[in-house]
Amino acid sequence: MAQTHSDVEDVVALLKDQHQQIREQFTRVETASGQERRERFGELVRLLAVHETAEEEVVHPAARRAFDQGKQVVNHRLEEEREAKRLLRDLENMNPDEPEFMAMFRRLRDAVLAHADAEERYEFEELRAHTEPKRLAMMAKAVRAAEATAPTHPHPGAEGAAKNMAMGPFASVMDRTRDTVRKVMERRKG
Repeated sequence: MAQTHSDVEDVVALLKDQHQQIREQFTRVETASGQERRERFGELVRLLAVHETAEEEVVHPAARRAFDQGKQVVNHRLEEEREAKRLLRDLENMNPDEPEFMAMFRRLRDAVLAHADAEERYEFEELRAHTEPKRLAMMAKAVRAAEATAPTHPHPGAEGAAKNMAMGPFASVMDRTRDTVRKVMERRKG
């Protein structure tokens, strides 16, 4: 059984659990079609956008300071996140039923899963090894708080804590408003 956010006391465990949820959501999108694929993809977009924002605001700054290679490791992860956000943004503008969508979707999946594996291997384990358990627990709470106000769509170029803090509230309001309008319009069609 997967852990829920309230069960997790450690930021590394929380993020690894979220990575598993992301892996499962990629499979749901890939195996769906039509309107169901569109809905599952929308869920994936939100999951990725919120997750990455929280990592950028809370985890990456801590990892930069926690261990000797932290800055270098985080810079590599941020570059991977930038590329994934570009792909995600491009996919959002495509019809999920088009063959080109699935080809690009698979590129995104491969990039995101490689990114998650690299985070777990090079960033999270080092962070855990060099950070007190009490601080890791506090960081889990901070991640949950960041997720509550995070944008729900990708914003390439907004990687990093400072940019997220400056742009995040505005992007979040814009994204959540757009999500609400889309839902209303979809209900009117149906």
